[in-house]
Amino acid sequence: MAYDILTVVALGVLVVAFIITSFMIKTKHRQRVMHRHFPDSWLPCLEKLPLYNMLPEELQEELRARVMIFLDEKEFEGCGGMEINDEMKVTIAALACMLLLNKKLDYYPELNSVLVYPDAYISPKGVSKVGGNQIIVDTESARLGESWLHGDLIVSWNKIESEAYNEYSRSNVILHEFAHQVDQMNGAADCVPPLVKRDDFDDWEEVVPKEFADLQRRIEFGIPDVIDRYGATNPAEFFAVTTEAFFCKSIDLQHHRPELYNQFRNFYQLDPASWCEDHRSRSQFAE
Repeated sequence: MAYDILTVVALGVLVVAFIITSFMIKTKHRQRVMHRHFPDSWLPCLEKLPLYNMLPEELQEELRARVMIFLDEKEFEGCGGMEINDEMKVTIAALACMLLLNKKLDYYPELNSVLVYPDAYISPKGVSKVGGNQIIVDTESARLGESWLHGDLIVSWNKIESEAYNEYSRSNVILHEFAHQVDQMNGAADCVPPLVKRDDFDDWEEVVPKEFADLQRRIEFGIPDVIDRYGATNPAEFFAVTTEAFFCKSIDLQHHRPELYNQFRNFYQLDPASWCEDHRSRSQFAE
């Protein structure tokens, strides 16, 4: 019996040592990657993104480093005849990493590959997912993006182009699908992201479910809202759609739903509404 206990303890120590060593190796490798020179040919890809141009300089610098790590770790695959190029990879990586800025979140640990279709793709019959929730799809359907809990994330490049490079776009499929990935970092997508403090969780639970229920009521009665009606589908979609609004309609969200904006600002540790105001001021001064 004593031998068995010692064996179990020894195996446990080995497992812990392996985990710690793996973490240290990954951390050191990431540090090396993020300090590499950001390729000059990639910078114009970032500068085409209005969201990147609105970032303060220190966050632009952080984003470039995070893009380097994301592209070092994730695979990209063209589907439906799509050939992947650097612009596609840098654009997708930049928008994905926008959600990681200014906080300690891992680089989408459950994600292996990003599959890129030229346009809408046909999702077959069978089991599909909305956030972390499995649903049964009885018919084939055309889709522009889809996030899975493990493995792949699927997007349409035509949809990305129409939104990501348009400063007046009020939606963003990359932010939406990667918001699902963020929501899933602590389990199933349920509109409760990995909050740091207990007080943060309490504040979130006090505000966000109430805002979700209010959106559902407004949609039921046909009342327009700053949050797209798709956000009323379920809590997972509410988180993803509100994330889009937080970055793409930040001033409107702050004005019409200030409590909700504050919760997302607290979680993401970012303040896009202030970026918009600063960007407008800089633009007016330049004129």
